[in-house]
Amino acid sequence: MAAMEKTVPSPAAPAVSFAGALGHERADKRIEILQGIARSGSISQAAREAGISYKAAWQALDTLTNLAGVPLVSRAVGGAGGGGASLTAEGRRLLEAAQQVELARAEVLSRFAQGGASGALAQLAVRTSMRNQMPCRVAALQPQGQIVRVQLALPGGALLAARITRESAQLLMLRPGLPVLALCKATAVAVSAGGAAHEPPGRNLLPGRARRVSRGGTGDEVSAELDAGPQLVGFAAPGSGIRAQGRVTLAVDEAAVVVALAG
Repeated sequence: MAAMEKTVPSPAAPAVSFAGALGHERADKRIEILQGIARSGSISQAAREAGISYKAAWQALDTLTNLAGVPLVSRAVGGAGGGGASLTAEGRRLLEAAQQVELARAEVLSRFAQGGASGALAQLAVRTSMRNQMPCRVAALQPQGQIVRVQLALPGGALLAARITRESAQLLMLRPGLPVLALCKATAVAVSAGGAAHEPPGRNLLPGRARRVSRGGTGDEVSAELDAGPQLVGFAAPGSGIRAQGRVTLAVDEAAVVVALAG
């Protein structure tokens, strides 16, 4: 009698993470790049249609692939046709999910718009551990080689600067007047007592008034209201002596400020 063959089950294919890939779908051009590849079969053509560089398109694909957890694009290099790109089955499923998410989102915002809640609902799309989230507008863009210095106008008129890569500025389609969110970690904000000193290069100095102070062995957590209007949370050195209602200065490196689109 012939020996029975043993069947070894194939490992399960990784599942695409729709929540990870689409959690910030409207925040840049990643989905638009996928749509362009589906139409043209070319990453460079998709980049041209989206109005961004080839390098920025690859950055978008790398980020989206990381978030999805599976390959989304299959690329053929060389050959008679010069190579090309196509979406994997997971990439096509992700595009379909993106369309359904956008339709559902538009329906929800439309139903709540009459109550004035659409702006707040749009900002709920940004889920992050960063406690400092300030609505503002792009005031100016200052290219500096591979870096773009973005000047952001806070509601009270004060300016906050952020340094991001040129590709990130392209993917976010930043332009003067565009409403955005400025994000930064509380641990990246250094608080000191007193008024603002001379602002050193590459660092934002924001004057304000302490509202709440929580003492701690490794530092005092300070919640402050900026003179420009928004609230900001940061940390002072242990035993800083900062008290509620006292004048403070909050310092944050320009490179620590993240620019995001919500809605």
